[in-house]
Amino acid sequence: MITQEILGEKQVTLDSKGRFRIPTGLLKNLGERADLEFVVNRGFEKCLVMYPRPLWDQIRTELDKLNMYKKQNRAFVRYFYRGASELNPDSADRVNLPQQLIEYAGMEKDIVLAPMNGRIEIWAKAEYDLLLEEEPEDFSDLAEVVLGGGSTAEASDNE
Repeated sequence: MITQEILGEKQVTLDSKGRFRIPTGLLKNLGERADLEFVVNRGFEKCLVMYPRPLWDQIRTELDKLNMYKKQNRAFVRYFYRGASELNPDSADRVNLPQQLIEYAGMEKDIVLAPMNGRIEIWAKAEYDLLLEEEPEDFSDLAEVVLGGGSTAEASDNE
């Protein structure tokens, strides 16, 4: 279980076998070494998302409550689970990403781990740099739209 908030972008290298080492600073915030287990899947943008198992299990429980008689729900669940794979760090704290997910995210060698809301987005460095270039001109306007209503429910309804 995550022991602390996980923060800080980390640049790491993907080896020829599709592995990267989880940085020590990130590992110490993820909990007991023996308990580390992750699930990785496609992100909503062109990235991957690595979920600590307890968070993945919470999300899976939410998805299990969706009405599967609705076409949109089936499509969302199908896409969300597409490519989902379990990851367990090896003795050198490396995880091995599935090749199909590496290809989906356009990853080659340099990748960025970007923690967010208890999960870790995994980006090709070039893609991540492009994302940062698209930063809104006025971040305060975006904050007002997303957070200004006083509740997160209102913010998510405006998406």
